[in-house]
Amino acid sequence: MTIERILAIDVGAGTQDILLWEAGQPMENNVKLILPAWTTILARQVKQATQAGRPLFLTGNLMGGGPLVSAMKRHMRAGYPVYVTPRAALTIRDNLDQVRERGYDIVEEPPDVPDLLTLHTRDVDLAALADALAPFGVTIPETVAIAVQDHGECLEGSNRRFRFQLWREFVEGGGSMLDLAYREPPSCYTRMLAVQRDAPGAILMDTGPAALWGILEDERAAAHMDEGFIAVNVGNQHTLGVLARGERILGLFEHHTVLMDREKLARLVERLRSGILTNDEVFDAHGHGAYVGPDYDPEAGFKFVAVTGPQRQMAAGLGFHFAAPYGDMMLTGSFGLVTATRRLLGDDPSNR
Repeated sequence: MTIERILAIDVGAGTQDILLWEAGQPMENNVKLILPAWTTILARQVKQATQAGRPLFLTGNLMGGGPLVSAMKRHMRAGYPVYVTPRAALTIRDNLDQVRERGYDIVEEPPDVPDLLTLHTRDVDLAALADALAPFGVTIPETVAIAVQDHGECLEGSNRRFRFQLWREFVEGGGSMLDLAYREPPSCYTRMLAVQRDAPGAILMDTGPAALWGILEDERAAAHMDEGFIAVNVGNQHTLGVLARGERILGLFEHHTVLMDREKLARLVERLRSGILTNDEVFDAHGHGAYVGPDYDPEAGFKFVAVTGPQRQMAAGLGFHFAAPYGDMMLTGSFGLVTATRRLLGDDPSNR
């Protein structure tokens, strides 16, 4: 199979990083955009509604919460109501009863209240992107790949434990990185499935694995693939560190970036490298967890550390390599989406 063009969108909490890859085009000449993520755009609109004292109505799709949910909490604390449709409500919690307990009004139709502001929830808007690109003679290709951070549907208990259980099962199942790119996401990944409703046929990945695939496009990091190395993505919300060898993940940790600092990051990386980092110590520190598979040998390489992500400056001074594939760190996840999608769809590697 030969793929001529791929639209890759890496959706974070702050930005959506967009790459339109074309075969035969130098990577530096491809169309690239760094735009605000929709959760950030909607959060800004909620803030304006709070200042104006307007009630809110959210309708649309399940999407990433992050800044939007934080803004809605402040809106309700200020004494203003938030109405949400059942599907949009899943942005807040997977369990609708828990959404109601938090003070939201779940409705099927917009309420008849004065000065209501309606917001449409979604992680991607291909129509808006197509309209923005049209004046430049750029069209949206047939092949689309999108990354979002998906905890997995958790109706009861800790979604941190649930998400990390999925990570552990992945490592125990062989840890092949290509298994993290989906034509049809597993049913538990409700945010990915929601994206496919807005972008039918899109290839889906989690943002962490997309960044890991992107790190492998960095020449210095790729030189350590056979011996094994540690890859770290310091995102705006989550920090993911993995033991990578070839295209396998042998172990990992995942934490919340807001709870990290340079010393904590250095300690986590070193304990991961030593094979002694435990799930409980990460979870008890309000992270997601950690797991080191039985195939990992701490004496076999893994001395090199490559770090990427918008908060990578946290690792400054630690001696880690700052990965920047094609000289553009912000598009690491998008580069990874392109590589994984081409592999998944069997694209001819000579088609450059």
